[in-house]
Amino acid sequence: MKILRTIADFEQIRPGCVLSIGNFDGVHLGHQEILTAASGIARQRNAEIVALTFEPHPVAILYPERAPGVLTPLPLKLNLLQDYADDCVIVLEDSKELLCLGPEDFVDKFLAETIKPAVIVEGDDFNFGAARKGDIETLKELGARKGFEVFVVGSRRIQLATGQTLRVSSTMIRYMLESGHVSEAAVALSRPYRLVERITTGRGKGKELGFPTLNMQKPKQIIPAEGVYAGFVEMADSQEHILKNEEHIPAVFSIGQARTFGDEHPLLIEAHLLTGQARDASEQWMAMDFVQRIRSQHKFTTPEELSRQIAKDCEQARAILAKGKRRTNEVFGRRAQP
Repeated sequence: MKILRTIADFEQIRPGCVLSIGNFDGVHLGHQEILTAASGIARQRNAEIVALTFEPHPVAILYPERAPGVLTPLPLKLNLLQDYADDCVIVLEDSKELLCLGPEDFVDKFLAETIKPAVIVEGDDFNFGAARKGDIETLKELGARKGFEVFVVGSRRIQLATGQTLRVSSTMIRYMLESGHVSEAAVALSRPYRLVERITTGRGKGKELGFPTLNMQKPKQIIPAEGVYAGFVEMADSQEHILKNEEHIPAVFSIGQARTFGDEHPLLIEAHLLTGQARDASEQWMAMDFVQRIRSQHKFTTPEELSRQIAKDCEQARAILAKGKRRTNEVFGRRAQP
């Protein structure tokens, strides 16, 4: 997969490509349907598929104080995108000037002159240009004048266990995670939500209680709500390697401030492996894949009471992960089919 980061690199793109533009944060079911449609069109036309994304999010560039939390940091996003846009991904990292162009100038001075697409594939809620003034109808009108087609993919909706039907979006998934609904977020993503960061040295309280943990540095991503979760861990010696690892070590996660041991603790992100003591974790990276929430955090009267509760959490996590093992294996790294 080619990764292009400057306009000067665009000469590597064959004219007549099939293009999809978006932030693609989360690479969720809605994004997957758009990219799968683009892949199908590219195969039919023997054309190159190109996905154009932004780093950071356009709102973070134009209005930093309103920047949304990140679901997929760039390395993880690119790893997920290669299942759909294996020809070429454009990463626009310094795009303030471009984002300030009006819709017509964006098409004239950027798309038509530098990328030269034959087809652009987008969702029905696509907006572009300064102040997001252009919509999918604007793009169709400009495409008719500039010689490219526009293919529109309808919104993807999912039904939750509650019976509620929701339109899949990155905003919706952020809300789910921030409220602790990780299993619902996994449905929208088509895989468990993943945190990725380096392992850091903890305080050793888990080991004292008989449940040693791996502690994660605070990642620059949306962190699920404080609570205890069942999930899987990956470990590797680099961020690159961890994205290719497929160990899926069952674990119990704790996100919280360890109030049992006082009130002046920072947020801790911990994983207790259910398969025994972890190997040497120094200089290692860890990925935490969230499958299901077990309970909320609360303060225990004594460390012994906390230890008993952790034992219960471990048993519940084992049951959750065993029950959903087949489903989990299906969704890890799953590729949407055209």
